[in-house]
Amino acid sequence: MAGHGTDEHPHGADRLCEAGDRVYSRAVRRGRVPRRDAEAVPCLLELALLHPDPDDMDWLVPTSPQEVMTRLLRGVYDEISASQRRVGSAVAAVEWYAGLGGRTTASAYGGEGTAAIRVLDGPARIQAALDEATAACTTEVLTVQPGGIRREHELSEGLHRALALRGRGVRMRDLYNHVARHGQGLLNYLELMGDAVEARTLDEVIERLILFDRTVAFIPANADRTMALELRHPGLVAYLVTVFERLWRLAIPLTAALPDTGIEGISHREQSIAALLAEGHQDAVIAERLGISVRTCRAHIARLCETLGAASRTQLGVRIAQAGLDGPPRPAGLTVPGRRTPGVR
Repeated sequence: MAGHGTDEHPHGADRLCEAGDRVYSRAVRRGRVPRRDAEAVPCLLELALLHPDPDDMDWLVPTSPQEVMTRLLRGVYDEISASQRRVGSAVAAVEWYAGLGGRTTASAYGGEGTAAIRVLDGPARIQAALDEATAACTTEVLTVQPGGIRREHELSEGLHRALALRGRGVRMRDLYNHVARHGQGLLNYLELMGDAVEARTLDEVIERLILFDRTVAFIPANADRTMALELRHPGLVAYLVTVFERLWRLAIPLTAALPDTGIEGISHREQSIAALLAEGHQDAVIAERLGISVRTCRAHIARLCETLGAASRTQLGVRIAQAGLDGPPRPAGLTVPGRRTPGVR
């Protein structure tokens, strides 16, 4: 549709604007309408739904609804025909290029019959893909499990896969947040799995990651983890393996105690919270990154204020910097020069 009124009335004859519908309906009922009635709806003239009355140019007569319908159907038919031609051309092009690649193309994208990146929509498809990867796994599984304390039901969901892997001699390494150490369910799981599983913890870990035999990886595709990506591209998988290995070297074995902060009255977790506060993060963000609740996070912040002698959050930021808590964790036994405690002197 072109001409005056296009921007104000961006529609076709199959979907008239409210004003246009009123005027055209009136014209059909009465046989004609005054030209002035159509001044507010120029779309009716542009769409040829109204045209001047040859006997009196001050009046407009309607195009019959049957003629309008014929015109619309002809347009729809033309669009369908054009779409069918485009589909045929696309299919022919895909078949042509697929024939050029043969087995080489298939292997370059993750192997014959597989895709380099596959979207798994829904828990059932994710579960099925994990079961398939578990069945094919022969040597190693690497996982990152973010969040807080692992609940019994969360651990039991993948227990059948873990036991099947252990039975085949597959080694497993798991990364968790430090807070997961306090969950009895995780300790029971590791005791059941024995030497087949090695676990380490960090203040913060990346989003969930599962790697089988360094050939296939699974990561979340949305925030609530109802969708996942199955990755088989060698470059992507190798990159994720490197990320895991570097985190693993930084992590602390679950059987080892967390290092002392070297600052009297400040726990390891409070040191981590202080560093994140110094970066300007809000309580909810800090809680999510450390795998704790917002309520627990705020309780630690209150203890930091008390220990450091801060009367406000603004003053707490200053005290954190003075105590050296705004950077990486200091080695065990190292205290702040010139101070015996982190409180206000």
